[in-house]
Amino acid sequence: MDQHSRDIVEHYTLRYREDARLDSRPQARLERTRTRELLRELLPPAPARVLDVGGGPGVYARTLVAAGHRVRLVDLVSGHVAQAAGGQPPVDAVVADARALPEEDDHYDVTLLLGPLYHLVRGEDRLKALGEAVRVTRPGGRVVAAAISRFAGPIDFAATGRLTGEAVQEARALLTDGVNDPRSNFTPAYFHRTEELRDECRVAGLTDVVVHGLEGPAWTAAEAAANGPLADVVFSGALDLARVYTSEPALIAASAHLLATGLVPAGGGRRPPVG
Repeated sequence: MDQHSRDIVEHYTLRYREDARLDSRPQARLERTRTRELLRELLPPAPARVLDVGGGPGVYARTLVAAGHRVRLVDLVSGHVAQAAGGQPPVDAVVADARALPEEDDHYDVTLLLGPLYHLVRGEDRLKALGEAVRVTRPGGRVVAAAISRFAGPIDFAATGRLTGEAVQEARALLTDGVNDPRSNFTPAYFHRTEELRDECRVAGLTDVVVHGLEGPAWTAAEAAANGPLADVVFSGALDLARVYTSEPALIAASAHLLATGLVPAGGGRRPPVG
């Protein structure tokens, strides 16, 4: 395990509870709701074979198991794997790196990458992870990959009254390289532009790539209203707009998280794994 991977494991083992994140605030609840809705739309009827790469403690995997899908979860963090395996319903889960999956070629109908891409700072590592997802997914199957928008952090700080002068400088730096400041409370991370995520999926061999904005353009309004009398009304409106504008090109990057989906080519058009 390289130092970057060790830093991620340490963060999620000692400093952060991923199992509580998606219940914690309006942005996270929008992310969870829209991810589940899109997975219902994108996945084939149960029982599909689904590989959840970087699936954390199994929040989405358990939903899919409950819906009748045959799910295996892999994650770099052993604590997450234990949580996934020990939850209800339990999930088949193992420790593994997204860049070297211990799985057979063409075995899954759908492969999810709902966390690894933004934890992989180097472009070649992201392409390895996407290439591995393509490798283990059958021709005609689907890969679904999440990323963090290049603009998510600074916009979040502004919506919640935390935009300091230092944060403005960080926003300027992110415009050029997309790399999260390691002094922040998050792990080393990479934040995508929409077109960049689409291009990486295509380079990895996926076709028919579509990028969705998960939280929609009004998630910041839901954050700003979170403790006020209109919190529920504003949240409901933000969710409605997230659905309406899910793949509207002019608004995708306004979401905090991006969700790309593409198909593994059938027949001779399939590319070999990257790297």
